[in-house]
Amino acid sequence: MGIVYLTGAGPGDIDLLTVKALRVIRKADVIIYDRLANPDILAEAKDGCEFIYVGKEDSHHTLPQEEINEVIYQSALKYGTVVRLKGGDPLVFGRGGEEGLYLHEREIKFEFIPGITSAIAVPEYAGIPVTHRGITVSFRVVTGHESRKARSQIPWENYKTDDTIIFLMGLHNLDKITKKLIEIGKPKDHPVAVISRGTRPDEKTVIGTLEDIYEKAKDLPTPALIVVGEVVRLHEQLSWFEK
Repeated sequence: MGIVYLTGAGPGDIDLLTVKALRVIRKADVIIYDRLANPDILAEAKDGCEFIYVGKEDSHHTLPQEEINEVIYQSALKYGTVVRLKGGDPLVFGRGGEEGLYLHEREIKFEFIPGITSAIAVPEYAGIPVTHRGITVSFRVVTGHESRKARSQIPWENYKTDDTIIFLMGLHNLDKITKKLIEIGKPKDHPVAVISRGTRPDEKTVIGTLEDIYEKAKDLPTPALIVVGEVVRLHEQLSWFEK
C-alpha cells in the first residue's frame, strides 16, 4: 500500500505553492486534483504520472465526495505515492478531514500538506488586510456555500461585531448573505469587496456596500471570495497586484 498526501495547492498563483507540496507532486505516481487547483501545477509531475480529475462546481460534481474518497483509497492500493491536490488548504472547507478519516479507517498512511488558504491570500493580493491595527483585531472565515438541504449552521447573530468576515465560495449566495447581514443589524453602507479569480492574472476586485454589492458583482466569474468589513476601505491605497 502507498501513502496519500492530502495536499494544498494554494489560492491560484502557482508561485504560492509550498516547497513541500512541489516535492511530493514531482514524485507522485498519481495526482487526484480538483477544479480550484491551478492546472499548470500538473506540468511539474514526472513522466508517466496518472492524472484523475474530480472537480466540483456548484451543483455539478464530477463525482460525489463518497466516490472521491474511494478513488483515493483505491489509488493507494495501486500506487506508492498518491497526491490528492486541493485548492487552497485541504482543511479549510476542503473536505480533507473527511478524506483523511476514510483512509484512517482503512489503515492507509496519509499526511496533510498545508496550502496557503485563499481566505488570507486573495484579500492580500487585492490590497485588503484581514486585520489592521485600529480597525479590527480578528477575522472570521465562513463557508458561503452551505448545503441547501441542511439547516444553516452559520451563527448569524454573532456577526454583529466589527470582525472582518470572509465568505468562501459564496458568490451564488451573495444576495442572501448581504440581506442576512443587514437583517442582523449591519449598516447598509458597510463596505464589501468581491474578489474574482484571486491571485491569478485575471483577478478582479469589485468594491461596494451591503446594499449594492450584489448588483455590482453578481456577474463576476468564479471562484470568488467575499470580504465584509472596514478593512475593505484600504483597497484603494494598498491594491498592488491588479495595478
